[in-house]
Amino acid sequence: MKLIVITTPNYFVEEDKIITTLFDEGLDILHLRKPDTAPVYAERLLTLIPERYHKRIVVHDHFYLKDEYKLKGIHLNHRNPLPPDNYTGHVSASCHTLDEVEADKKMCDYVFLSPIFDSISKEGRESAFAPETIREAASKGVIDKKVIALGGVDEENILRVKDFGFGGAAVLGGLWSKFNPASDYNYQPLVAHFRRLKELAD
Repeated sequence: MKLIVITTPNYFVEEDKIITTLFDEGLDILHLRKPDTAPVYAERLLTLIPERYHKRIVVHDHFYLKDEYKLKGIHLNHRNPLPPDNYTGHVSASCHTLDEVEADKKMCDYVFLSPIFDSISKEGRESAFAPETIREAASKGVIDKKVIALGGVDEENILRVKDFGFGGAAVLGGLWSKFNPASDYNYQPLVAHFRRLKELAD
């Protein structure tokens, strides 16, 4: 099962080192999601990440970065609902209903469905799908290898994601909550947590 990491919404000093280490540890795909930030910061971060890993990075904004830095692809969301004209290459999208999944899967390499569990990074955002709803959707082929579970995914429930039949899991709060850029200097606990998630996902 794919393991995807989504960046925190804000940039911080050690970020390039942590991301590079995660790639070294076998991270499949990184989603670079920094809403409402200037593209110059994304460019700076990308220049600090080794070029060999650029082909595993998907951008949520500033789609020109995809070609400029030879990235994996682009991700569509409510801020950027359409790919650029004449765009070719990897596309993924955010979905919040099973109807959206059915519609968007046709034009995407994969889609995120959220929130599967209660969110870790967004307080008060609760799971929108009962387990029986997910199982029924999987039995009908709506949830399949092209659907990535997002929302509250962490080590205590990632095996349920696999059991439900998702093609992967996307983690955000479950991972980044292990490191506080304002006060932590040692990011090894975050890396160790990623290793556990990776072992469970594989």
